[in-house]
Amino acid sequence: MKGFNRQNQLFSLCGLNCGLCPMFLNKNCPGCGGGEGNQSCKIARCSMEHDSVQYCFQCSEYPCEKYDHIDDFDSFITHRRRKADLEKARHSGVEAYNAEQIEKVKILDIFLSNYNDGRKKTLFCIAVNLLELQELQAVLWEIEHNSDIEMLTLKEKSAYIARLLKDVAATKNIDLKLRKKK
Repeated sequence: MKGFNRQNQLFSLCGLNCGLCPMFLNKNCPGCGGGEGNQSCKIARCSMEHDSVQYCFQCSEYPCEKYDHIDDFDSFITHRRRKADLEKARHSGVEAYNAEQIEKVKILDIFLSNYNDGRKKTLFCIAVNLLELQELQAVLWEIEHNSDIEMLTLKEKSAYIARLLKDVAATKNIDLKLRKKK
């Protein structure tokens, strides 16, 4: 959107973790305010009307009606934790939140570089978005300490990682699928 720019391309003003999005990773999206070609966004427009707040939680009107059903459906990235992630960033500080996101980006890169059979990118992105950093680190630890993993094919490795992530998600009642609008 013309005139809308952001310094932080990992975390959007509305609470999406852009650094963990398949579209952003494929360079098909510049992220929130990352270029003149990105589509119009009602929340970006609202930000410009409210003295260009960097995050919605900084606005005196937050949460407004734009957030009434914002977590209901997903796009290319899960929207399930937008409000919760904004609250986390507000309470811990954006710098601390970004530090955690950078660690999550590194973990996602490991999953995608070493264990993606070409069919797990969305699953890995959703899992890294929805699971806590400590849970993801535990999955990495398990992978690193499984001496049999090197004997597996890429397809088997991918299925193994997907199963580990789904098992962790199941303990928290988290479904690792995008929720599309019907």
